[in-house]
Amino acid sequence: GILEKIRLCLVKKLLPDLEDRRKYHEEFASSTSFHGVHNIVHTQSKARRALWLLIVTGCLAIVIWQICSRFIYYFTWPTTTTVVVQYVENVKFPAVTFCNLNRFQAHAVSNLKVIFLIWNVVSAILQKFAMENKHSQELNDFLLGNQNFSIKDFTRKNGFYLNSSTLLECDFFGKPCYPQDFEQVFTEYGNCFTFNHNDLSARRVTLSGRGLHLLFDVQQDKFTDEPTLGYTDAGITFVIHSPQELPRFDGLGLLTPVGMHAQVAIRQLKSIIQEYPWGECKPDIKLQYHKIYSTNGCLLECKARYIQDWCGCLPFLLPGNGTECDLLKFYKCVYPAVYDIEIKGLCTVGTHNSTCPAPCEETDYPTTVTYSNFGGEKAIKYFSTRLKKSPEYIRQNLVRIEIKYHDLSYKITQQQKALTISELLADVGGQLGLFCGASMITIIELLEYIFTNFCWMCIFLLLKAPDMPQWNNPCQKQPTHKEKKRGIQEC
Repeated sequence: GILEKIRLCLVKKLLPDLEDRRKYHEEFASSTSFHGVHNIVHTQSKARRALWLLIVTGCLAIVIWQICSRFIYYFTWPTTTTVVVQYVENVKFPAVTFCNLNRFQAHAVSNLKVIFLIWNVVSAILQKFAMENKHSQELNDFLLGNQNFSIKDFTRKNGFYLNSSTLLECDFFGKPCYPQDFEQVFTEYGNCFTFNHNDLSARRVTLSGRGLHLLFDVQQDKFTDEPTLGYTDAGITFVIHSPQELPRFDGLGLLTPVGMHAQVAIRQLKSIIQEYPWGECKPDIKLQYHKIYSTNGCLLECKARYIQDWCGCLPFLLPGNGTECDLLKFYKCVYPAVYDIEIKGLCTVGTHNSTCPAPCEETDYPTTVTYSNFGGEKAIKYFSTRLKKSPEYIRQNLVRIEIKYHDLSYKITQQQKALTISELLADVGGQLGLFCGASMITIIELLEYIFTNFCWMCIFLLLKAPDMPQWNNPCQKQPTHKEKKRGIQEC
């Protein structure tokens, strides 16, 4: 049958006899580049043969152990961090966002407490505030009587403003700047203003020690906050950030109280993080409403998507083009939705499998701030005469801020792979060469030898398999006992 023909073919053409197989093994042991094997085969002394067998076996065990340890180390995805300080002739100046700690104009607020409670509800999107149940009735009464009230328009019109009366002096690198050079943005502090927005090409510093010089008048008599709700400070808060990112005050804002002069020395720090599994970043993530990826921008867009789906509107503090939420939706839907997002962890930040993983590249501006009392006696008299205000007003309302680079350099903190593929192969090859004198050619020789013996083993097992029935001739007559006996006698 077919099986018998296959067996005959294997016996005649593929399976060598015992002597040929023995010669093949001896030839391999003599010619292989795997050091030490030929000493085992050709030595006449049994003691020397046993010694070489022990040496080769020990070296092989060490090689296997070392290679396994290198592979285990590689699959832990190790990283190293390098820090490089780069000195340059000029460096880009960051964006700076300024806010008045007093959010609203006093004359525009008829019910001060309710306005601030409403603002707490609105700004909870950016920073979590705990609402007390004792104020819920006041909010409900206000919302029922003011269906068309827009907190966005109210804040824009009656929040802190920037003009020649609140920005008394502005100087950037020896050139004057004006309120028109600032862009209005909404933050948890209401109306805020960003200098150097959109990364203007002219905003560069070529000498250390020079930068942005500002003098603010916070006008405490015109702006006020509610002390019963915890707003007890007066001054300017600001945050330094990349021009292509939104300002984030939560945990990053710097505060300058009234009557103080703040000198801020900044440095530029660039962080480069490896992508997963070495690091936590994902280089393919893009944001819809931001030029560059940041965890804060990603978090805001994530919240915007969920609130848009749940409430059918979009809060004005979040990026997007949806319909603006009114006060009733803020209170009845948006605020509970933000709480639900926090509790369920729908918008998470940090690791690679989170909603908003760490950025692959990020620019931070570490700061060193020093304070001094604003102005001496002559300076107080000068500003008192210039502004036609009393010296007490100068001390209670003016804030001077200077922001400059510490030096013209930036620091790069880069996360790198501790072991690359090429380094892993070099380690493996070094271990093989040191203990066994092996190379890639040796590996190919061993694979060829193993494959050849494997084929011989398969053929041998196939020939030793029990006879299969003759499927090609099922009706063939079986020989009788006499015919079998006659055939044996003839043989």
